[in-house]
Amino acid sequence: MSDQQLQLIQQHREAIDALDAQILQLINERAQHAHQIGVIKGSGVVYRPEREAQVLTRIKEINQGPLSGEAVARLFREIMSACLALEKPLTIAYLGPEGTFTQAAAIKHFGHAANTLPCASIDEVFRVVEAGSADYAVAPVENSTEGAVGRTLDLMVGSSLKICGEVVLRIHHHLLRASDNMAGIERVYAHAQALAQCHEWLNQNLPAQVERISVSSNAEAARMASLDPTCAAIAGDAAAEKYVLNKLAQNIEDEPNNTTRFLVLGAQSSARSGKDKTSLVISAPNRAGALHAVAEPLARNGVSMTKFESRPSRTGLWEYVFFADVEAYIDDENMQTALAELQQVAAFVKVLGSYPQAVI
Repeated sequence: MSDQQLQLIQQHREAIDALDAQILQLINERAQHAHQIGVIKGSGVVYRPEREAQVLTRIKEINQGPLSGEAVARLFREIMSACLALEKPLTIAYLGPEGTFTQAAAIKHFGHAANTLPCASIDEVFRVVEAGSADYAVAPVENSTEGAVGRTLDLMVGSSLKICGEVVLRIHHHLLRASDNMAGIERVYAHAQALAQCHEWLNQNLPAQVERISVSSNAEAARMASLDPTCAAIAGDAAAEKYVLNKLAQNIEDEPNNTTRFLVLGAQSSARSGKDKTSLVISAPNRAGALHAVAEPLARNGVSMTKFESRPSRTGLWEYVFFADVEAYIDDENMQTALAELQQVAAFVKVLGSYPQAVI
C-alpha cells in the first residue's frame, strides 16, 4: 500500500473519530430528553409501542443511505432500548430456554437493554405477565409454512392481556452437532414445527434410520445435542452460539422465505400509531352461513382483513371461534361500525388489541 493510500485512509479514520464523538454526544443528549420524559410521566407506563413505531417509520423514511432502512431502524431500536432502560428496564417473558427464536424476536422488538425471562411453556409466558412478574410477553402466533400456533390463539381467548405489538422474524434453521461431521448421527432433536419445516431436507440428507424427536423448543434441542455426541439438533444461530455447536449444514428449511410472526402482549393498550392492526376473536353459532355472517360486516365497512383463522371452541358455549386481523385502529369510524354490526350477529366478540404493524 502506497504512502498516499495510507494518508487517505488516515484522513478517513480521523473523520470517523470526529463523527463518533458527535454521535456519542447526540445519543447522550437524546437519552437526557428521554429521561426527562420519564420524570414527567412519573410512575406511569414507560413503554409506548405507538411512539416507537412512529420513530422507526420516520427514520426509515428520511434515511438517505448508504445504510438500508432496516439497518438504521435496528440501530435506533437499540438506542431507544437503552434510553428506555434509564426510566425502567423492562422484563420480557418468552418461550425458553435461552437461544430460542422467540427470545430473538423479543430482542428484535425491545432491544438488548431489556431483560428477557425464559419460560417453560407458552402458558407460563402468559401467566407471569398476568401476575405482574414480567412487563410484556412475546409469543409465536403463526408461521408462513406451518400456519397458526394454536396454543397462543387459545390462550388469548381468556387472557386479560392485550396485543400491543407484533414482530416478524425470518427463520433460518441449521443442523447442529458437537462434532464437526455427520458420521454416526442416531437422533435429531427439534421443535415439532422445525422438524416439519425441514422435512424434505432431512429426507434427502440423513439416513432413514435416524430418529427424529420432537422437544419443547429448538434451544432445548441444541442443549440436548450438546450433551450427546450421537445426536444432532435443528436450531438457529443463537442456540448454536450458546451451546457451542458446529453448523453441519445451514439454512436447511424447505421454504426459503420461512417467517414467523410473534405477538407482543401486555396489560395496557397501544395508542394510534398511524399504521395499525386490530385483532379480534369472534364466535358464531353452528349454522349455515356462519362464516359469511362474521366476515361480511368487516367487508361491507371497508375493513381489510389480513388474516382469518378458525379454531375449535374449547368452552362448549359455541361451535367455532374465528380469529381475525384487520388493517384498522379500533377507534376508526368504519371499525366501530363494523364492530357494532358484528356484535349483533356473533355470539361473542372480543378485541384482542389494536397495535402498530411491524416496522422491521
